Amino acid sequence: MNEEIQKKIEDLESQMYDNHFWDDKIRAQAILKEIADLKEEQAGHGKFDKGDAILSVISGAGGIDAEDFAQMLFNMYSKYFAKKGWGYKVIHSNENDHGGFRNITVEVSGKNAYGNLKNESGVHRLVRVSPFNAKQLRHTSFALVEAIPKFEKKDTEIEVKPDDIRVEFARSSGPGGQNVNKRETAVRIVHIATNIAVHCDAERSQAQNREKAMEILKAKLYVLEEIRKKKEAEGLHFSKDAEIEWGSQIRSYVLHPYKMVKDHRTNVETSNVDNVLEGEIDEFIEAERVL
Repeated sequence: MNEEIQKKIEDLESQMYDNHFWDDKIRAQAILKEIADLKEEQAGHGKFDKGDAILSVISGAGGIDAEDFAQMLFNMYSKYFAKKGWGYKVIHSNENDHGGFRNITVEVSGKNAYGNLKNESGVHRLVRVSPFNAKQLRHTSFALVEAIPKFEKKDTEIEVKPDDIRVEFARSSGPGGQNVNKRETAVRIVHIATNIAVHCDAERSQAQNREKAMEILKAKLYVLEEIRKKKEAEGLHFSKDAEIEWGSQIRSYVLHPYKMVKDHRTNVETSNVDNVLEGEIDEFIEAERVL
């Protein structure tokens, strides 16, 4: 059976080397999806791929432009969610005075949400004329996208001991009314060994926010461990610190002096930037799933 699947994969992958492969994008995306599905069948499917996801967008280098870029990316993903028929709920957001995001984390609910979003994780780069610069200078901004599986208590055996974390409380800025906001319901948990931090303020009580934050922390630690295993299996050096810092960009969005969105892992590119920012990102996601 595996030999038969492998033969189908090889036959389909051979079509990708045709110089005219992307001339018919609908057909190309269908082939990429079929390859990805076959590879998942061959591998026994990712453990959490069919389930929900937690998606974070965090502004990086670039100041207010980067915060605006984080907002652009979040809008792109929210429109993609709508096209897929998925819902989402904000877990935490930190917005600036101009409507940009320093960071935002949402829970995405829908079939295959994590499987589709997991390869979006990484640094994204924007090149454009800054709308915040009076001299109309070209500006480069960065934002980090992080997708992890949504965990329930039963989903993982990862143990986090009380001594492994630092828990902080603050007033919630989320929903719940004035009485709730007067109490310190927001929770921030820091994993001391990795310095991974999780902030949750969407729930109505401190206990609920703490439970949600712990679920997210365990998911982050799970993904970190999976990356470590993969790198070591490939004979590559693994550093936990390197995995949670800024790295090289996985995708560039260029709005000036020309228009182009290019994924640097798959080399898939398009000049129709407006469509991409409106949530038309299937061609990138299907190509990433084939990797």
